[in-house]
Amino acid sequence: MTRSSDGPPLWRDRRFAMLLAARVVSVLGNGFARVALAFAVLSLPGASAGRLSLVLACQALPQLVFVLVGGVIADRMSRSRLMALADVLGMGAYAGLAAMVLSGHAPLTAMCLLAVAAGTATALFAPAMDGLVPLLVPTERLQRANGLLRVGTNSALLLGLALSGVTVALVGAGWALALNAASFAVSSVLTARLGVVSTPRGKASGWADLREGWREFASRQWLWVVVAQSAVVVAALNANLGVLGPLMAERHLGGARAWSIIVAAQAVGTIGGAGLAARVRVRRPLLVAVACMFPAAVPIALLSVRAPVWTVAAAMFAAGVASDVFGVLWSTTIQRQIPEHVLSRVSSYDWFGSLTLAPLGLLVAGPIAAAVGVGHALAGCALLVVLATAGALLSPQVRTLSSSPTPSTEQAASADQPPSASETKSG
Repeated sequence: MTRSSDGPPLWRDRRFAMLLAARVVSVLGNGFARVALAFAVLSLPGASAGRLSLVLACQALPQLVFVLVGGVIADRMSRSRLMALADVLGMGAYAGLAAMVLSGHAPLTAMCLLAVAAGTATALFAPAMDGLVPLLVPTERLQRANGLLRVGTNSALLLGLALSGVTVALVGAGWALALNAASFAVSSVLTARLGVVSTPRGKASGWADLREGWREFASRQWLWVVVAQSAVVVAALNANLGVLGPLMAERHLGGARAWSIIVAAQAVGTIGGAGLAARVRVRRPLLVAVACMFPAAVPIALLSVRAPVWTVAAAMFAAGVASDVFGVLWSTTIQRQIPEHVLSRVSSYDWFGSLTLAPLGLLVAGPIAAAVGVGHALAGCALLVVLATAGALLSPQVRTLSSSPTPSTEQAASADQPPSASETKSG
């Protein structure tokens, strides 16, 4: 592993700087919303845990259901324009939620519909975002760009989560949701000004586009193997972070304060991991990326044996570092290896596959913990992470794939790459 070659700072590129600013502002708002939405629902008349679960499920389900549609649309139109439209949809959804909470009149059906709109916005945004970065940044600087984007968004999320509780306490959950709506508005304006035009596509149907994306996805062993690994790992991590970890902390580690220390340590680690990944170059990026998932099992295993809080927090910090090294190397590999004209569709299959088992992890964690005990359930999650990661390393393509782009991808990038900010006048 060596340091990547230096070049002009990416923040001097006007369009990349605008994209980074848009993502930081939007993710900062989402940090507020993660806490504000839960407290907003619970503050309403007739609030219950079941009502909160229903609203959150209505937000989460469209992210899985519509992400493939988002990939097709992103490969058919300007990706920056689609991202701006998705931000407008998110702005409208959170503005509506804020208005209902502030007015005190929030019918459950209306809240669920707005939650569906918010989840749909995420499903449309994510594949377009994955496909946009290679259109703004030269191929050799993709890893640096992905790392900088993750440093910015991880820092913004950590700040948003840290300030969200204070904001909700001072001005109320409704105004915190309104701040998130405003962040979507700012992000939409910045993203719309990127001015990335779409490459003309054929007149194939949406189903034909989906099938083409599937062929590109399924034809690469390294791609579907790592997505299958991610599906298992994400389900195990969701079970730990959403249910089992809080249960163990509540019963044996000191409650919410102990759990907040553990989760904060992971968040800080992701910032360091993204910064590290932005500056190093590896010859076998998938081999390194997949191996970086092994540390995710360590804090879960430590929780299962009731290790001291600071020991678990240290392991969570290391897992956070490793997880974002994985994230940067994985995003960069896909952007280098997949032809630009199908990149968003392939990314949507990545998102869909990786998240497929996530709801199941949350659903079964509680009953399994009740049946076998929280410690044994946590140990099972740690074992799943290790087995899935070891299984992915059995793939020859995962172990040997080079960091160099494929010839077809390199040709597409050179044909479609718009001029950089240093080569054109800003409008």
